[in-house]
Amino acid sequence: MKTCVCLQHVPFEGPGHLHRILEDLGYRIDKRIVPSGGLPESAGDFLLVMGGPMSVNDPDDWIARETEFIRNSVGAGIPYLGICLGSQFLAKAFGGIITPGKSPEIGMTTLRRADAGAKDRAFRNFPEIFEAFEWHGEGISLPPEAEGLASSALFDVQAFRIGAKAYGFLFHVEVEPDNVAALCRNCEGDLVRARLDATEVEEEAAPHFELMQEYLRGFMASLLA
Repeated sequence: MKTCVCLQHVPFEGPGHLHRILEDLGYRIDKRIVPSGGLPESAGDFLLVMGGPMSVNDPDDWIARETEFIRNSVGAGIPYLGICLGSQFLAKAFGGIITPGKSPEIGMTTLRRADAGAKDRAFRNFPEIFEAFEWHGEGISLPPEAEGLASSALFDVQAFRIGAKAYGFLFHVEVEPDNVAALCRNCEGDLVRARLDATEVEEEAAPHFELMQEYLRGFMASLLA
């Protein structure tokens, strides 16, 4: 059985529906909470890096070590998916810049697939216009070798690829209802700053889970084929 190494940064931002998808694709999931548990010796057969309320620009030693671990793993050809903070780690590992956005992006958001996304063997599983869940305040300026795959009205980079098999999603399509509720509970300060209500955020997301997971399942099947 193949192994997915899943790097988490807080307990409440886990793989969500990706856990089910990966098991269906024949993967065992090895979860690590990096700030408290450190990095594994190997990235396994697939490296999945999740989100978190911290910034990749923070001075913590573990952030520098994780950035190097990601750079080395992607350089070795390991398939990679970084979600939210995980996408920012990927961009930073290859020379991208992470900066605060004009305003936070929280809740369901309309995304537009770029022409490059339509041609990408995995990302073409997403339609030209689609809705995805968001929870972030920082954006990404890509390194030269990266290819942008999707954008939103507030952030030019919502998805990108580096090399053949390393992808970053600033958005969340892995979330299930419990994941959204956990974000609302644990990141209440973000909701206050964005002048949003947790109940409204959860109710707005409710009709979209099945379709987001359908897009993600097609993407993962193509990425790991």
